[in-house]
Amino acid sequence: MTDFPLTFSAEVAEARRAGTPVVALESTIITHGMPYPQNLEVAQQVEADVRACGATPATIAVINGTLHIGLDADQLSALAQAKNVAKLSRADMAVCIAAGRTGATTVAATMIAAHLAGISVFATGGIGGVHKGAENSFDISADLMELSQTPITVVAAGAKAILDVAKTLEVLETQGVPVIAVGQDSFPAFWSATSPLRAPLRLDDPAQIALAHRTRAAMGLPGGQLVANPIPAEDEIPAVDLAPIIVQAQRDADAHGISGKAVTPYLLQRIFELTGGRSLTANIALVRNNARLAARIAAALETAVD
Repeated sequence: MTDFPLTFSAEVAEARRAGTPVVALESTIITHGMPYPQNLEVAQQVEADVRACGATPATIAVINGTLHIGLDADQLSALAQAKNVAKLSRADMAVCIAAGRTGATTVAATMIAAHLAGISVFATGGIGGVHKGAENSFDISADLMELSQTPITVVAAGAKAILDVAKTLEVLETQGVPVIAVGQDSFPAFWSATSPLRAPLRLDDPAQIALAHRTRAAMGLPGGQLVANPIPAEDEIPAVDLAPIIVQAQRDADAHGISGKAVTPYLLQRIFELTGGRSLTANIALVRNNARLAARIAAALETAVD
């Protein structure tokens, strides 16, 4: 933790006083992921999943220049309905705070805020990574560099399937980030439980994952670890069904000149349209599944401390 001013929700402040587990949650899924009121309902469901598994949820966002660690019910509802909310990563987070603006945190920004708050575990949907065509565009998510330097265990359903996942794994390996699949040897493919790519590492138990986190800290190794948690089989969209849809969405993005931060939300929206909404249903299921695992890891970390 640092001396940077943070505002904790009453629930998170109480968890900190009691020494009980806390799980960080991002806020871009609320502001940029789906329309109101579904976004609010999903945010509430994910928070409830964390609580049901014995941890306290801390949804993170910048509101009027203040970095909030945990949102109360009114703040969560207001954020779900807010317009023109900035999408924050490492590069623009401090500027948003200094300017007194409101912004939702991506994976990288949530990791930074969680570390400032002394939170070790973060649940998200999927991380960003190397975009297809990055050899020309150099479009690589800041999430990968953040994982290499900020000591947070990030639970995700792999990298978003719209990315060049093989290159994403290569960059993570180069940066020294442990990529740990849960319960299988295949690296999960976000909406699909498996992919042709083998995960570099495998652990099946939250206590083992928590121990790996603590062991890295004890060794003085920088950065965090990516826990690749496959979407439940009953909720997945088979990769064979998704592959041509992703290709079509990418062609559409190229045809419309979509680039930079606009690429991911465009592709996710286009895939939603092309799948008749199945991608969003799967996305909700995998986020909730990740929240439950993250809570168990956070609880195992607190047990190890005790």
